[in-house]
Amino acid sequence: MEKLNFPILYYQWKKKSLLGILVILNQGAVEKDLKSLKNTFSGYLQGLYKKLDAYPPAEIIQPKLKILKVSIRPVYREKTGSYPLQKLMKVPVPLVYGATKKGYFECFLPTLDEEFYYYEARQLDAMAKHFATNLLNEKNPEELYRLMTHPEPKLDCVTLKVHEKIEVDWNPFLFRSPRSELDQLAEKFPYPKVVQKKMSVFPEAAWEREGKVADVMEKIVNQRANILLVGNHGVGKSAVLRQAIKKITSQLKKQNLPYSFWRIQPQRITARAKYLGEWQDSVELLVEDLETANGVLWVVDIIQLLQTGGAGPEDSVAAFMLSFIQQGKLQLMGEATPQELESMRRLLPGFAESFQLVPLEELREKKIRTILQKFADFSKQNLKIAIEQDALSLAYRLLLRHYPYESFPGKGVKFFGQCVSEAQLNNSKKVDKQDVISHFVKQTGLPELFLRDDILLDKEELQNHFDTRIIGQPNAVEKLCSIVKIYKAGLNNPHKPISTLLFAGPTGVGKTASAKALADYFFGKGQKRAPLVRIDMSEFQHPHQISRFIGFGKETGQLVKEIRERPFAVLLLDEIEKADPSIFDALLTVLDEGMLVDAFGRITNFRNTIIILTTNLGASNRKSIGYKNTSGEETVFLSAISKYFRPEFVNRIDGIVLFNSLRQEDVRAIAKKELNELKKREGLVAKGLQALFTKKVVEHLSTCGFNERYGARPLQRAIEDEIVKPLAAWILKHPDVENCKLTVDFEGKINVTRK
Repeated sequence: MEKLNFPILYYQWKKKSLLGILVILNQGAVEKDLKSLKNTFSGYLQGLYKKLDAYPPAEIIQPKLKILKVSIRPVYREKTGSYPLQKLMKVPVPLVYGATKKGYFECFLPTLDEEFYYYEARQLDAMAKHFATNLLNEKNPEELYRLMTHPEPKLDCVTLKVHEKIEVDWNPFLFRSPRSELDQLAEKFPYPKVVQKKMSVFPEAAWEREGKVADVMEKIVNQRANILLVGNHGVGKSAVLRQAIKKITSQLKKQNLPYSFWRIQPQRITARAKYLGEWQDSVELLVEDLETANGVLWVVDIIQLLQTGGAGPEDSVAAFMLSFIQQGKLQLMGEATPQELESMRRLLPGFAESFQLVPLEELREKKIRTILQKFADFSKQNLKIAIEQDALSLAYRLLLRHYPYESFPGKGVKFFGQCVSEAQLNNSKKVDKQDVISHFVKQTGLPELFLRDDILLDKEELQNHFDTRIIGQPNAVEKLCSIVKIYKAGLNNPHKPISTLLFAGPTGVGKTASAKALADYFFGKGQKRAPLVRIDMSEFQHPHQISRFIGFGKETGQLVKEIRERPFAVLLLDEIEKADPSIFDALLTVLDEGMLVDAFGRITNFRNTIIILTTNLGASNRKSIGYKNTSGEETVFLSAISKYFRPEFVNRIDGIVLFNSLRQEDVRAIAKKELNELKKREGLVAKGLQALFTKKVVEHLSTCGFNERYGARPLQRAIEDEIVKPLAAWILKHPDVENCKLTVDFEGKINVTRK
């Protein structure tokens, strides 16, 4: 007779009960003591043998237990991006391992449903850490928390005596444990209270939406319908679903009815699939498990069901699920924007028609203010942080103006949630107007000038900001100042980008520098990343490259990616005339409405951007090139622009700003400005060295740093070659010299002397 050892990992679940896992099959059971637990698993294994004429493999001779501590940084993954937490979590991962009869080693990770083989005992820790880290990185913070809260496990074995001639033939599908696919792909909802508190201290309430909650409950329980909540971002779709699920769960628990809800991200269905047809098998198993659990599947971001799976919507997960929905085997619930619903109807009509729609309109101002007040009352009562009334009013006004593409109450609750969290970190007991403004500055980069009515616009300071950074272009300075004044007065069109401009003129005269100056003034106060998004349009000269510019199907284009990451920015589309004409058509809606909607109904909003297009059209047709303006130069540029671009494109641009050719005094002023910037470099500041540049140096740079074709663009290169190199050589030659003045002069060549 041969003995097979089947390892059991067990936990003390309650005072008089043990939770056990049959490691090889990842099958669980709960019994009063270890003896009963082993008897249960023994009977289960013997039943499998009678049914299948085979035992699952038990290759480890003497199983051992080891707890591996793995450090993981939890990450919240949303459709807007990934948000890692600051602190690392040490997650205990039980390892059941040992030598096999065939000479190699085997290790199981029961809590992660993984196993692997290795050939030397010393490889265990490294390989286990590798597998555990990869699997834990895929889990969200609440899943990691559950793993951390498990009690200390112990190991035992169920030993069976079998005839030596019996060949053990193992098929993983024969021994699949009940609900294994559902547990791996989805999370049971609502979460336990202890987990919910770890995720957020704020209430998951559907204030002022009680009627919609009741409507959802009626459709789910009594009509057994698939439901889709439809509304703009922030109207409260998720809150209504969460509240409905909680109420249904509470009512059914009292009635002792087996009804469950499961929350799933569409990407998880196909994430593990390596082979053709594998994710389809996962969906079939998922449907079986849901039927067993009498479960309803809550699909987060349901539009992604049409994007995952095959090459198109007709081969997607949504199309595969449709037959199960129509047979009544699968009940779904989800949420979508009106644009996403329209895309679903166009791309896969049968799937969209399978849902009963629950529309959610944005609430009126009175109800919105009531919700914000309820949130403030909750914060004061439960978190001991008071939100002042004038802070509530100010935030409402700022969010209404600067976030027109999001809806209340979502954007208000999210904003104050962030303010309260920041107050907790700073050990503050209140959120006042200044806190609201400070948080808004950090989010948007907008200066307080645009957020506070009590700060008046200093026209002299505004003029000086642009005059010192934009040399020799009074028309451009005047236009940029007018944009600032209109925005400060609140008269810009909220349904378009803040402004759309076309900068026309020869190269090297300050078009890019002007865009940078405007970006710094408008959005440069709080953002960590530079507020200028620059895209070189010469990279999109062919028709097929439009997909790389705005995206296609599942892929996100460069333009969409940049603006989603930095919605408050100056968007500079450099040398726009070099792009393929199809890109001009794609930009029409962006310039006119400040919106870009892809094939799946996802919206990218440009209404908090200033869009600047630059062009050199007409530069080669000017009658003269050099330091002097030509009277007909403006006509040349405008004629070239009107001939190249279609009227409907030009008409969507708010203004065309013509940049003059630079004069001699302009180039000198630019040279002085660049030299002043050079004085701030680390090598000089760290040693306390003051560089003084003579007039001859400025004159020399204004000559060698400018040419008729490239304007002042070579000036930077001239400064590096003519000034920086000699300065660097002098500093390296005199390493001990500090806190002195250096004179840089030009007498046929650059000379550096100590003053």
